[in-house]
Amino acid sequence: MDYSLLLKPGQTTGRSRQHGLYEALRAAILAGTLSPATRLPSSRQLAQELSMARNSVIYAYEQLAAEGFLLADRSGTKVAPLKLGSSQTPPANSSVSLLSRRCQPFAARFSDETLQAFTPGVPSLADFPIARWQRALARSWQKSTPDKLAYGHAAGEDVLREAIAAHLRAGRGVVCDASQVFITDGTQNSLDLCARLFADAGDTAWIENPGYTGAANAFIAAELNITGIALDQDGIAPQETDWQTAPPRLIYLTPSHQYPLGSVLSLERRLMLLQQARKYGSLIIEDDYDSEFRRDGQPLPAMQGLMPHAPVVYLGTFSKSMFPALRTGFMVVPAHLAAMVENMLSQCQPRGRQTEQSALAEFINSGGFSSHLRAMRKLYAARRDAMSEALNKHLGGLITIYGGSSGMHLSIALDHAFSDQAISEAALKQGLVARALSSYTTGNQSPVNGFILGYAQVPCERMDEKVKQLADIICSAK
Repeated sequence: MDYSLLLKPGQTTGRSRQHGLYEALRAAILAGTLSPATRLPSSRQLAQELSMARNSVIYAYEQLAAEGFLLADRSGTKVAPLKLGSSQTPPANSSVSLLSRRCQPFAARFSDETLQAFTPGVPSLADFPIARWQRALARSWQKSTPDKLAYGHAAGEDVLREAIAAHLRAGRGVVCDASQVFITDGTQNSLDLCARLFADAGDTAWIENPGYTGAANAFIAAELNITGIALDQDGIAPQETDWQTAPPRLIYLTPSHQYPLGSVLSLERRLMLLQQARKYGSLIIEDDYDSEFRRDGQPLPAMQGLMPHAPVVYLGTFSKSMFPALRTGFMVVPAHLAAMVENMLSQCQPRGRQTEQSALAEFINSGGFSSHLRAMRKLYAARRDAMSEALNKHLGGLITIYGGSSGMHLSIALDHAFSDQAISEAALKQGLVARALSSYTTGNQSPVNGFILGYAQVPCERMDEKVKQLADIICSAK
């Protein structure tokens, strides 16, 4: 056999000479090119054939023998009798079959939409006060000590938990102290934790219909049974038969700004849900994802604070109020569960980024966070108005607009029988993100046909141009 054919060009040159030979022989054995019991040339003979030092060959032989690929005795060196698979081609569907059943629904390719026009849920990153944040980080690192480089407290840094609790009590009417606040890696991480902490596989979880797919994904991954509950003008509207036939363990809600349609859950409905949840032993997950950006009056108080010991886990995030790459959110759990949640997280989910958490606490306590929120409320109000005006100008008579009272996106329902999925795909090819509302439907209910359009990243002076581009795509589908 011509052993030089096993070597790639340059593989046995320079410092990698001996290791290159080792890798080439190892690969040939694994591939079956060198079959079991094949006798290899002596180290002297192979060194001469490959024009390399004998010590390099000895190194390769000895290393392969130590790993069990070669057998060496007085009669020479030969390939060990390894039982290797003959086929180098993975069997059909092997990639999917190796996934757990709960993960297989997520195996399909997902389009990355970040930072394209109308991407919902992403703030105006160009308007974040980076310099002020950098100073907060620098001060935090200057004060840091070696112990801050180890794993942190499972619930997060106490200084940040205190800052969040104070902010929520003052701004959202949340009844809590710092011991109930747990720092997470964002809302999706919080949802994953809720599904694992508070429900078992096979339990029922309610979500709004249409509703946030991130919540549905977390519940699917936890092997929960999902029931979509229809909405009306006052928000989620479960019937008594829903409670009786599919009593939920978890109820996921976006009461301050329903995602994706933007309605606000009425006070009467909030109180009813709290009472029924207590009656049926359910736990409400209140996702307050963008309540800081309410424009029609002050932000509505959270459901969590409407009754003593409310059966509510309150979720919040800094991904929308600051920036997504911060990867920091939080959940506020009922007081009687706090110690048990802390114990579980201590054993299953160590935390880090103590220095960044301390910087965030300073950013909040110094007024930087509040100042940024005020500026963004004003900016987003102007961009919402610009989008509404452009939508009415270019699509008036074809759409109905929802959700302008809060947040960073509008939803539009198409009043004609277009395919929102097809239009969404066509828009993405032109650099526009128009997420199809029909994809947010759960169960057999008729889907809403339309789009979610984020306006936070689109400057007012470019809004008309971008909306017209989308309108042209929609109208071409008629």
